[in-house]
Amino acid sequence: MAYIDGFVIPVPRDKLEAYKDLARRCNKAWREYGALDCVECVGDDVPYGELTSFPRSVQARQDEVIIFSWVVYESRQSRDEVMKKVLADDRLGKMHGKSAF
Repeated sequence: MAYIDGFVIPVPRDKLEAYKDLARRCNKAWREYGALDCVECVGDDVPYGELTSFPRSVQARQDEVIIFSWVVYESRQSRDEVMKKVLADDRLGKMHGKSAF
C-alpha cells in the first residue's frame, strides 16, 4: 500500500512564484530519490472556516494563499529512505526548518 506525506502551507501571495520555483526543485529531487508522485495545489477559493479549515489550521493571514500538496511513496520504509536523501541534498538549500522563499 502507498504511503503519503501531506502538507498545508500558507504562502504570501507576493511570494507565490518563488514558492512554485522551489516546488519544482523539490519535485525533481523527491522523484529522483524514489517518490512516486508529487502534487502541488494552489487554493483559489479556500474560505477561513468557523471551526476548522485549511487556512485556520495554519493561521493564514489575509495576504497568504493556501498550498495543499502531497508526496506519494511506495511504502513508509521508502518514504524514510527518500526523506533521508532529500534532507541531505544541498541543491535544496538546506531549507528544512527555515523559510526557503
